[in-house]
Amino acid sequence: MPLYEYRSRSVGDTSRLAERLASLFIPGTVLTLDGELGAGKTTFSQSVAKVIGVKEIVNSPTFTIIKEYEGERFPFYHMDVYRLSAEEADELGLDEYFYGQGVTLIEWASIIEDLLPPERLAVRIEHDGEQGRRFQLIPYGEPYEEWCLKLKENGYL
Repeated sequence: MPLYEYRSRSVGDTSRLAERLASLFIPGTVLTLDGELGAGKTTFSQSVAKVIGVKEIVNSPTFTIIKEYEGERFPFYHMDVYRLSAEEADELGLDEYFYGQGVTLIEWASIIEDLLPPERLAVRIEHDGEQGRRFQLIPYGEPYEEWCLKLKENGYL
């Protein structure tokens, strides 16, 4: 699996990466986000939501598990599976989201690895200094590989 890296030195850099990616989204896009607490998963999610035209305030769905938003470009499904077991997640019928017409973003996705669609963009966020973050993007299938190559060609990765 190819791995692409992006270094963010600020919240603005993180938002720019999310904006660049979100500009490429198509119906059925699935992004997985993993990283320790405070790494920037929710900040990244908020930037994605803004680009696809979500007008509501987007916050982490830690206790509600799934929040649905109507965006101007796509519906946005924001999930946080931190508090779920793989069995509980399986009972939620996540396939309806994964293979629907919206954009699905899953925080703590490694918890439900076996339930994830084979084609997706995995994003791992790590602290890199006090304000910095290191993003590792792993594309699984098309169009995700194409997106990463396009971002690399344009100097973002």
